[in-house]
Amino acid sequence: MGNKVKTTPDGYRTVTAHLIVKDIAKALEFYTRALGATERFRMTCPDTGVVRHAEIQIGDSIVMLGTECEQAKTKSPLALGGTASSLYLYVADVDAAFAKATKAGGKTLQPVMNMFWGDRYGKILDPFGHEWSLATHQEDLSPEAIAERAKEFFAAAANAH
Repeated sequence: MGNKVKTTPDGYRTVTAHLIVKDIAKALEFYTRALGATERFRMTCPDTGVVRHAEIQIGDSIVMLGTECEQAKTKSPLALGGTASSLYLYVADVDAAFAKATKAGGKTLQPVMNMFWGDRYGKILDPFGHEWSLATHQEDLSPEAIAERAKEFFAAAANAH
């Protein structure tokens, strides 16, 4: 009989983001500079030296990176012309984190502002086509309070146009 292996390895969560990018080596550099990621490891193709898979850690979360691969039919958001998903990253100081991420090359999709659900929040697009929401939680609100604030938020937004 073999050793009892955990179904979820140490350090991982039940759900782990796996992002497809065109150039993992460049993505590793960006995520380190922009989001304070630490590289856990990378796997390179022995015959080409191209990084095929890597893992980073941001805070207490691991994010896997995979390269575009024709055989596996994986494409990055850049190859697809957009993304259908976003990552939500809680940080201690969203204003500082947002400034760091945009200085490193992230594009502002939504500037940082206080949001109706209790987070101070902003959104960037990374150079690889992935959207990152950056937030600092400021208030614990009931679902009813969030709904009331949402109503006010969207009414104000409609009046602004």
